Amino acid sequence: MRSIETIVVISSFMGGGRKRPIFYFELSAGLLAVLMLALSAHFLLQAPLGFVAAAVMVYGALGMLIGVRWKRPSLSLGAANRVTLLRGVLIALIAGTLVVPQTLAQNADLVVVVALVALLLDGLDGWVARRSGTASAFGARFDMELDAFFILVLCLCLMTIGKVGAWIVAIGAMRYVFVFAMRIWPWLDQPLPDSLRRKLVCVWQVASLMVCLSSWVEAKLASVLLGVALLLLIMSFCIDTAWLHRRRCVPVSSTFPTVMGVQAPSASSEAAPARSGGDDQPAWGRSEQVQQGARP
Repeated sequence: MRSIETIVVISSFMGGGRKRPIFYFELSAGLLAVLMLALSAHFLLQAPLGFVAAAVMVYGALGMLIGVRWKRPSLSLGAANRVTLLRGVLIALIAGTLVVPQTLAQNADLVVVVALVALLLDGLDGWVARRSGTASAFGARFDMELDAFFILVLCLCLMTIGKVGAWIVAIGAMRYVFVFAMRIWPWLDQPLPDSLRRKLVCVWQVASLMVCLSSWVEAKLASVLLGVALLLLIMSFCIDTAWLHRRRCVPVSSTFPTVMGVQAPSASSEAAPARSGGDDQPAWGRSEQVQQGARP
């Protein structure tokens, strides 16, 4: 009897049942990619095994967070979210280098190349979402949270190799401080209007972090560029905080429908599910939630 039950479970997992756990296969494919790329770095670049373990652990934590929010394993992530997941694979590899500072310092330019690919994928997933009709609140939040983590990892890389001081972490941590402040002052948890200023500040952030991580930028120049990035980010936070404070008594429904260039789903759009999951997927929090400190 148990053997029959085992066969049923295996058949479901391999695609014999109607509700195949496609989502878990997609996460597993990402884990396999991390493992293969990390092992390649181990054999080709003599990266320590600690790097391999750290990269796998970071991706594992990412996968668990996604799994908590994605409650329909029989449905696929969709084309756009797969691109975002691939970017998560690359970011996990970069994060894995934090446990091997010497290897990170010796291969900083290669890390910059990987970060550049991740940045290019950041622009691709939005295009794929619009092209394939798989845009969703979950995908928007997934993309934004990964952006914030990406910036934090780049900050930690710069601190780890000693090019700048610990103050650089403020760039990556500021967004998380802002989210924590929402719990104390609920009026901060409102959608922001689309802003060219915010986009330019975010682009300057990522570009400065990547350029300064490269070996051809000296520590003094890196401190200047990143200092400007931090000042611009603080200014941007102050402007948005002041805007939210002035509107703290205004109902959320009367605020702008877009945040950081992401269109909040309307009632009509939610009623019509998109392909490959689309808007009928469980959202990763509110799609219009403030996302300061990360690329739009």
